[in-house]
Amino acid sequence: MEKKSIFSGRYAGYSFQSFKKDLLSGIVVGVIAIPLGMAFAIASGVNPEYGIYTTIIAGILISLFGGSKFQIGGPTGAFIPVLFAIVIAYGYESLLLAGFMAGIILLLMGIFKLGSLIKYIPRPVTVGFTSGIAVIIFAGQVANFLGLTGVEKHESFLANVKEIFLNIETINVYSILTAVVCLVTVILTPKILPKVPGPLIGLLVSAVVATAFFPGQVATIGSTFGEISNRLPDFRFPEITFERIQLLIGPAFVIAMLGGIESLLSAVVADGMTGGKKHNSNRELMGQGIANMITPLFGGIPATGAIARTATNIKNGAVSPFSGIIHGVVVLLVLLLFAPYASTIPLASMAPVLMIVAWNMSERHTFMSLLKTRTADSLVLLATFLLTVFVSLTVAVQVGLLFAVILFTKQMSELLVTAKVLPDPNHKDEKVGGHMVTDIHDCPQISIYNVEGPLFFGSAQAFEQSIMNTINYKPKVLLLRMGKVPFMDTTGESYLASIIKDFSKHGIVLISGMKPHPISVMKKTGLYDYTGEEHFFEHTGEAINFALEQLDKNKCLGCQHFAFRECAALSAGSDYRQAAIDQKEILKQL
Repeated sequence: MEKKSIFSGRYAGYSFQSFKKDLLSGIVVGVIAIPLGMAFAIASGVNPEYGIYTTIIAGILISLFGGSKFQIGGPTGAFIPVLFAIVIAYGYESLLLAGFMAGIILLLMGIFKLGSLIKYIPRPVTVGFTSGIAVIIFAGQVANFLGLTGVEKHESFLANVKEIFLNIETINVYSILTAVVCLVTVILTPKILPKVPGPLIGLLVSAVVATAFFPGQVATIGSTFGEISNRLPDFRFPEITFERIQLLIGPAFVIAMLGGIESLLSAVVADGMTGGKKHNSNRELMGQGIANMITPLFGGIPATGAIARTATNIKNGAVSPFSGIIHGVVVLLVLLLFAPYASTIPLASMAPVLMIVAWNMSERHTFMSLLKTRTADSLVLLATFLLTVFVSLTVAVQVGLLFAVILFTKQMSELLVTAKVLPDPNHKDEKVGGHMVTDIHDCPQISIYNVEGPLFFGSAQAFEQSIMNTINYKPKVLLLRMGKVPFMDTTGESYLASIIKDFSKHGIVLISGMKPHPISVMKKTGLYDYTGEEHFFEHTGEAINFALEQLDKNKCLGCQHFAFRECAALSAGSDYRQAAIDQKEILKQL
């Protein structure tokens, strides 16, 4: 009997060689994650060690329980404005509860298989709020870059910008020198040493320069937040009350949505870079949920998939989730062994690191590309971007989605085209066309309409008006060609029902070529039975033959419209069916 491997699923085919690759990539990403974790925590309004705790705990849990082989989880720049706003408005303890609640929401989304729904968020909305977040992050670091003192933190973007100008006289030249050294080092390191993480080298070099040449002249992590402890965080469960849940459910939902979007985008990027097995979006959300439920219990802030660190993980040879677990362990070891030394890092050194993060996440090329289209997407993009910067991310996403839905509905409603048609005798198959309908060439008793496009709430009223307004007389038969109606909702069905019921008072309605979905809607509402199964036809020709049988032959006498090939016989008072047989016989003889 063949021995079954202990590795399966995301670890299928795992070997010692695979472990060596994961070890290398895990160490590299872990080293990169340390300064970013502290920087994101500081920018979010909390102590830097909380970012390290998040990197360790969430990083390991997301790799263990997530749906991507290569995902690296932890604190990210996208969360900064949201978390900062919560800390300012409700405090750090409330942030922990909001993160815990967001974890529950994410877990439930994964359990109920809602992962695929996130892909329906329009691209202009995600680009808009991502670019807005980048602007907020960048502007939020100007004060630290310039070394300003006495700056009060506000939730409002404009208020924070105003604080910079109010305190511009406190500018610190030494902070600017430190920040410039870090900025230049971060930019040049990847060009000189591609395998070495630029942010870490930038922090180290600028910290050494500040300590050696102008000690005590710039604010450090230690002087601002106190010394970073090298011990593990204590376990504590946040206080949960009904009032606090009501207060924080909105922020928690925003954290969950943003975390879900970012993590799945990161997983999609990983899929594209590896070309291998695709991620499991629902499992990914469950992993994110578990991580965000447990991390706050140890003082950590909300976490999600980090696109840049995930890409770095893949580029350094990662082959399984072990690399993400190793990355968390590496950060843990650094915390235990070197945490006190992090207290000497200048805040001015953190500023350029976050500014570069903001620049990289801004999606400036995509933003400008969408803006240049000057379409409805441009309006959605601008609205989401401006609301993110000047109001809040919560309002921006809500308004952006609502705006996108309204504009999409308008565009879809314009796709529905209703036109009166008649058969073209010059076409070999006598295809119908709108060009055949004129004042002198139209049947007074039969009206045929082409209906093309989705029949839904956005287009239903226009559909009804189009047909009812053009029928300025009362024909005996109304034939609706609906072969190009792919979808019909209950609103569309109700307007169709109105037409059928109104027309049935003096004539009959025939429908040809209807697709399965609209038919199923009509059957469920009872409109199919009301119309009559005998009035549905697969082909228009069959429906026209049926319609001709319903004509008032007396009205046809002397009619000069000749809308159908049978009209000549009907106008002369002859039997059009016998005339058609005679014509076929003549053609055979010829």
